[in-house]
Amino acid sequence: MLILLAFIIVFHITSAALLFISTIDNAWWVGENFSTDVWRVCSTNTSICMPITDQFREYQSIQAVQAAMILSTIFCCVGFLVFILQLFRLKQGERFVLTSIIQLLSCLCVMIAASIYTDRHKELHKSIGYMAEVSEGQYGYSFVLAWIAFAFTLISGVMYLVLRKRK
Repeated sequence: MLILLAFIIVFHITSAALLFISTIDNAWWVGENFSTDVWRVCSTNTSICMPITDQFREYQSIQAVQAAMILSTIFCCVGFLVFILQLFRLKQGERFVLTSIIQLLSCLCVMIAASIYTDRHKELHKSIGYMAEVSEGQYGYSFVLAWIAFAFTLISGVMYLVLRKRK
């Protein structure tokens, strides 16, 4: 049981790290001479970054992605704290239900963020506010990490439900 708990702790910390990296790093959409995320657009030639503001088309979509990714990261961190508290406080059979719910909420939020970005990426990158032509790009590794974090948080949430029944 101790090995299983250690594995779940490492899995949860990995999920949180993936969420932090995918939320913060500037590689949701990349091209030859630019990279962009949900916060800013950077030119790799001049090393100049410009924040994404309300002058951009589909700014509301970007704000929804920002909010969902932040919520997902917060839920994942709170879920870990609740897991640690529940580990020592609750009797067996009642453990980890709240942690599972919080982790599944984190999963839902990251899925919403990545889905919005996937659906709206063509419109997001047609704005006249960009300093470079960003419509000719591809998904970057931060976007892929967001989807991997979705899978990790889903698996983690289900593992907490299964772990609840273990002796």
